[in-house]
Amino acid sequence: MEYQSRELLIQYGVPVPEAEVADSPEAASAIQARLGGMVVVKAQVLAGGRGKAGGVRIARTPEEAATVAGRILGLEIGGQRVRKVLVTRAVKSVKEYYLSVLVDRNAKGIEAVFSDKGGITIEEAAAGHPGRIRHVGIDPFLGPDGTSFLAGIDAGELGPEIARSLLEITRSLFRLCVEKDCSLVELNPLSLVEGGKLVALDAKIVVDDNGLPMHPELLAFRNPDEYGGDEIEAREAGLSYVGLDGNIGCMVNGAGLSMATMDLIKYYGAAPANFLDIGGSSNPEKVVKAFSILLGKPGVKAILINIFGGITRCDDVANGILKAKSMIEIGVPIVIRLIGTNDVKAKEILQGAGIEAYNDLGEAIKRVVAYVA
Repeated sequence: MEYQSRELLIQYGVPVPEAEVADSPEAASAIQARLGGMVVVKAQVLAGGRGKAGGVRIARTPEEAATVAGRILGLEIGGQRVRKVLVTRAVKSVKEYYLSVLVDRNAKGIEAVFSDKGGITIEEAAAGHPGRIRHVGIDPFLGPDGTSFLAGIDAGELGPEIARSLLEITRSLFRLCVEKDCSLVELNPLSLVEGGKLVALDAKIVVDDNGLPMHPELLAFRNPDEYGGDEIEAREAGLSYVGLDGNIGCMVNGAGLSMATMDLIKYYGAAPANFLDIGGSSNPEKVVKAFSILLGKPGVKAILINIFGGITRCDDVANGILKAKSMIEIGVPIVIRLIGTNDVKAKEILQGAGIEAYNDLGEAIKRVVAYVA
């Protein structure tokens, strides 16, 4: 969220206006009294369009701050309920810029993106003013080179003081991006205020989840509103899971096979309820947990289990299925496809419990689709 991004910007020396977070009208009133003068009260949600949704308002007195905070708190913006507001000192902007540092997958490197059309989304700027978007490659080991960066953003139009400030801020964003494993660090607007100083009035930071194990300090920033309850439960259980809108629950081993399974479900006229990769581990407890997550998702009418045994042992998965059936009231049809390591033994285990398992994936998917048709 914006207030969390501010904390990181401050750590890396990027100028931001004075601000505090409030979770009640009374707290917002007290913050305005401490800051004095005009403040901006801003909804804290992981969504764009906050201003258009009524989530950004001006206040000039403690009473006014309490009133507007009361209106913003509890709003729903982008499907998320506002639980906190940022009360920030208002600044008079002379000019607004856009500046970001991001991972450029096409170039297999890092780049800075700059525009003198700040304050609107970069997509709008690109559509309306494509010539005002500047892309500058950055050496991932050395960081922004002053000469190439200033030439790339056409610094001659900005003046030497602003250009130098932009270079220093870009270097700070680059360090933040690399050291915290970010895929995007964006300032919009980066505002030129009276006195010639550049100040970041809003920020968006995206952290690569794969880097989080190296940054436990960032885990505290994780917001439950980003994820459904099933996704949180799956992550805590060590399962790769993404909730979707279909009605066939999927339990598969391997990301590629999971994707192929979902494609085939769509091909045969139905829709998957999720992506769920139990991984290479064949621990029966993972299977039990996966069942629990799938059955807890509203709208699931059938479950497809698709295991291609390599590292994963089919017999362990079979035992996990039986354990789940003994612990959980499943209540929906289950279709199983098992092939690979110990698949004969797995089928014997399942047949002993009166459960059929398929060899052919197409047959299994046609069967599960028939259950939800």
